[in-house]
Amino acid sequence: MSTGADLSSPAAALRRVDWASRLRGVGILLPFTILFVVLSLTSSSFFTKANMLNILDQQSATLIIAAAGTLVLIAGGIDLSVGAIYGFAGVTSAHFALNHSAGTAILLGVGAGLLIGLANGVVTTVFRINALIGTLAMSFIISGCSSLITKGNLLVLFEKEDFGKLARTEWATVSTSIWLMVAAVILIGLLLSTTTAGRYMYAAGGNAEAARLAGVRVDAVRMLTFAISGTAAGLAGVIDTSRVLSAQASPNDTALAFTVLAGIVVGGTSILGGEGAVWRTVVGVLFIALIGNGYLLLQFDPLYEQITMGALLLAAVGLDALSRRRG
Repeated sequence: MSTGADLSSPAAALRRVDWASRLRGVGILLPFTILFVVLSLTSSSFFTKANMLNILDQQSATLIIAAAGTLVLIAGGIDLSVGAIYGFAGVTSAHFALNHSAGTAILLGVGAGLLIGLANGVVTTVFRINALIGTLAMSFIISGCSSLITKGNLLVLFEKEDFGKLARTEWATVSTSIWLMVAAVILIGLLLSTTTAGRYMYAAGGNAEAARLAGVRVDAVRMLTFAISGTAAGLAGVIDTSRVLSAQASPNDTALAFTVLAGIVVGGTSILGGEGAVWRTVVGVLFIALIGNGYLLLQFDPLYEQITMGALLLAAVGLDALSRRRG
């Protein structure tokens, strides 16, 4: 004879799944809203047009890379080479901008990102190398190539005004770097949420074997996500190079990959794949940006910012694991 607990268990399981889904879906909005309100009340400089545009301008590259990186994570992969691609695309575009047209330099920089993204896809799907190790190794190779291009020097483009127009032009008092970021994020978000390819990405990350049995070309889907990720990182690198009119090989570019990953995970995308959304990543990246901006405006010790970032990342991963167990 079945007990009351047995009879209620299917309904309870459904409630747990629904709770987990809702938690992943809107979890980042509450802390983001609270932080935004607190900073607005504690700093007169925070909620101003100048500061808001400054945050968006500084985070434009990170948002573009993170939006594309969300696709990779959802499809069951991970890309730690985006920081190196960002730097390589920047120095590539700067190198060619010195002696060629701005259009050629921009296309070559973005194209370099695309080619490296495709190479990452081949490494992880054709050669079956773990994505974490494969893209990390690729980041070292790409960073070395950036150093070879610059020979350790700073490439200065102050006289290349045409190249600077890509990111420094203003339209409706907003710089084109922000407009390009908005366009890229919207396109990537629509790709994920409204297309068959987007549905296949969720399927590939949720259960790759089941997706294969259903006719999904999982390897092709994952290769597409790496190609988009590389292209986005290349575009971001070119935009930032245009914005500051200089480029240099820097070890800090590799650290960008971890900042991007933190924004994606804090935004609610599962590190295990199959769960996530681009809009959540946008909120996650901006949440981290607000923390940094708040530390600056309120003149807090910046050393604590790193501690806060680490705690947030641990909390986000732990919350994902908890919601999956309960689901």
